[in-house]
Amino acid sequence: MDRFLRGRAGLVAVVVLLAALVAGQGCSSRSATAPAVWQTLPALGPVPPGAQSGYAPVDGIRMYYAEFGEGRPVLLLHGGLSNSEYWDYQFPALVRAGYRVIVADSRGHGRSTRTAEPYSYDLMSADVLALLDYLRLPKVDLVGWSDGGIIGLNIAIHHPERLGSLFAYGANSDPSGLIPHGTDSPNFARFVARARTEYQALSPTPDQYDGFVAQITHMWDTQPDYTADQLRAITVPTTIADGEHDEVIARAHTEYLARTIPHAELRILPNVSHFGMLQNPDEFNRAVLDRLSRP
Repeated sequence: MDRFLRGRAGLVAVVVLLAALVAGQGCSSRSATAPAVWQTLPALGPVPPGAQSGYAPVDGIRMYYAEFGEGRPVLLLHGGLSNSEYWDYQFPALVRAGYRVIVADSRGHGRSTRTAEPYSYDLMSADVLALLDYLRLPKVDLVGWSDGGIIGLNIAIHHPERLGSLFAYGANSDPSGLIPHGTDSPNFARFVARARTEYQALSPTPDQYDGFVAQITHMWDTQPDYTADQLRAITVPTTIADGEHDEVIARAHTEYLARTIPHAELRILPNVSHFGMLQNPDEFNRAVLDRLSRP
């Protein structure tokens, strides 16, 4: 009987060990096939209550904006095709840190309307300045992602007195900074598809997404055109940031921007792509708060 129990115990141990090995191989297989963080497009975060929102009448459009918190004003500008909800993981952290956060939908994006005037970074920068005037904000710290960063560079060049600092993530100063066919990458294609759904849900012209994409793509192909001399004249304290695996902005171009803008900081966030604010919000927020904490 003792021998039987010992044998049975040994058999159970072998079965348990084999099961553990099989389970381990399954986990290993699953982890091996799971995409890296920089290859993902995480969902947007929940919008917390308490926002003060409205529409500013600027340059012939109604520009949507929302405000959170109190303190030194920080303006967050989203990238092309998206909307202000792409900052859902950022503004709560900035509010907790004691800042007044303003987000806005760029012309023709999200809830904002547009005119027949062709898209340009000059035009969208003028919209932002008009929004600041409407909100009676003589100066803000600006955090821009992609097109938002390009708009930030435009304002830093032409109206530096309106910016306390600039954090530009995934931005370029001319089309040569784009990776050829980068917008065809699987993750960017997922973004464009998701942006369609968001546009149809938010836009006052929900059936015009394809034309909207064509116009924005044309702008990307031909603009901006900031010269090296213009970049060298920037006096706004600036961080040029990007993800280690950006799908659309060439690393050499990001380094060029940081090298050319006087005293600019270069910050490359590890293991994220053009969508770093979604893929690793904590790391992104630390980088932003570090910029804001310095004069």
